[in-house]
Amino acid sequence: MGLFDFFKKDKENKEQRESLDKGLEKTKTSFFDQLSKAVVGKSTVDEEVLDELETVLVHADVGIDTTVKVIDRIEKRVARDKYVGTSELDRILREEIAELLQKNDSGSTAVLERSDRADGQPFVIMVVGVNGVGKTTTIGKLAHRFHSAGKKVVLGAADTFRAAAVDQLIIWGQRVGVPVISHGMNTDPASVAYDAVQKGVEMQADVVIIDTAGRLHNKVNLMNELSKIKRVMQKVIPDAPHEVLLVLDGSTGQNAFLQAKEFTKATEVSALAITKLDGTAKGGVVIGISDQLNVPVRYIGVGEKMTDLQLFDRRTFVDSLFSKK
Repeated sequence: MGLFDFFKKDKENKEQRESLDKGLEKTKTSFFDQLSKAVVGKSTVDEEVLDELETVLVHADVGIDTTVKVIDRIEKRVARDKYVGTSELDRILREEIAELLQKNDSGSTAVLERSDRADGQPFVIMVVGVNGVGKTTTIGKLAHRFHSAGKKVVLGAADTFRAAAVDQLIIWGQRVGVPVISHGMNTDPASVAYDAVQKGVEMQADVVIIDTAGRLHNKVNLMNELSKIKRVMQKVIPDAPHEVLLVLDGSTGQNAFLQAKEFTKATEVSALAITKLDGTAKGGVVIGISDQLNVPVRYIGVGEKMTDLQLFDRRTFVDSLFSKK
């Protein structure tokens, strides 16, 4: 890496951190306001403080099960260290949450770094999620991310049940400058996916991203449809898709968790993208969903800009969550 590249990368990292800090602002403000009230007038972390902390974490949409885990970890530390002051609570919380996220950290294994396959075939990502979570926008931003990194990208508009989804993806393709394979509305989604993967192979593309329909009201139909899309893609590339990315709307809090549970029953989800964190005080849902589903959070959406879909890194996320202005 040359000096120019080093400074460019450093600038990008700073800009991303600023976007992350800004995107988590509502969660941080709500979290620290409640945390301050929980420890006011207290010098040590006692049972009362832990009860209050439990409430704070639940309000941040960390979720009951994950909250209980965090409280249990802190109780053990308090018992071990005998005396833990409330001034140390931020640091301990930060450490325990980061530790909890460790097993599901996408880190350097993120798709961007894994898209160079030894067999020269494209890396295929099938994107799932209910309507309204920002699925198509996430695909557009992912395409921009890969394209900006010098990757050849093909998009497949296989959410053929919503005219808006097909049109939106075509517009994103034009904006980013990547081809979109589309057969229009009310066509066979599996046929679109097949043609997109085939086009990816012909173009010697690095990444093929397939959009899919997001209907949860009939899980059996959804399961059958996603299974069919997978089978058809495997006629072209036997181990496709290499990533099943579930997109969730972070602003819906625990509803996002319920959606995630339903989708993991319908198909084998391998990674998560959690969007719209900038518009909510429920950013704690990232912690709960990752912990409870045992699925890595790959990306988080922290703003409207193309670059505001960021790779999730647990330490950076937790550092930002606990940073105070």
